[in-house]
Amino acid sequence: MNKVLVTGGAGFIGSNLVDMLINRGVDVLVVDNLSTGKIDNINTQATFFKEDLSIIATDKLINMLNGVDVIFHLAALARVQPSIENPLPYNEANVTATLNILYAASKSNVKRVVYSASSSCYGDSQSVPQREEDPANPLSPYGLQKYIGEQYCRMFSQVYDLDTVSLRYFNVYGERMSLEGAYCLVTGIFARQMQKGEPLTITNDGNQRRDFTYVGDVVNANILAATHSNRLNGEVFNIGNGKNISINEVADMFGGEKIYGEQRLEPFETLADNKKARDILNWTPKGNLLTWIKNYKIELGI
Repeated sequence: MNKVLVTGGAGFIGSNLVDMLINRGVDVLVVDNLSTGKIDNINTQATFFKEDLSIIATDKLINMLNGVDVIFHLAALARVQPSIENPLPYNEANVTATLNILYAASKSNVKRVVYSASSSCYGDSQSVPQREEDPANPLSPYGLQKYIGEQYCRMFSQVYDLDTVSLRYFNVYGERMSLEGAYCLVTGIFARQMQKGEPLTITNDGNQRRDFTYVGDVVNANILAATHSNRLNGEVFNIGNGKNISINEVADMFGGEKIYGEQRLEPFETLADNKKARDILNWTPKGNLLTWIKNYKIELGI
């Protein structure tokens, strides 16, 4: 792995991945339209292209891929609720852009595409922990769109002989996560509210449980998937910590006053069965949410 393209490399997870790749001596190209990513997140040693992958010309993208070994496709419009409210631009960003990347890769000498999928595809699963072979039952346009991306990856492996792998992330937290806007995760929301001295707002009753996964572990999973010695042929891997915790318990870790408000349709419980990633990718998650929140509160002065 000498030269790679990271789509969404100005975003939360993508920028952490770019830093790790550059630390390993890899030549990194970043493509991001900066709709949600931040230019300041991009490592200065990376080569940056500001492009919208849903409308980029195929020839331009193919030329960009000259000499690229691996594509890490993280670019997306993330989050469930905004996709319900505004599904059309989400489809362009999450489906059309993915198809454009896969098609251009199939016309280039790219050896593998590592696709950032989502545990949202499971929806309100009746089976816990969630396993890769469980049926998809997405409850949002975002969950469905990310699952369609997986299916495109698998199909391109079968029909176009392009090696692909999909990583289903579970509730990622860590450095550079957003504290503002529609793309903010619950840990970011709570941190922002603590900074402002506001109560912590909790949807539904707060007993819903989530598998929180540290961004550094997600970065490691991407690198292990990219460098795996055998063809992966569109295989799917859960990338989750393998332990879950209620939203009320997360709020207690931050320590603020809690208030309950908006009712939303959402899964009651997410919990990754990560045995496949452990066995095949040799991936071991190391993040600890409580320890991280304690250190993060000190860093933010809250």
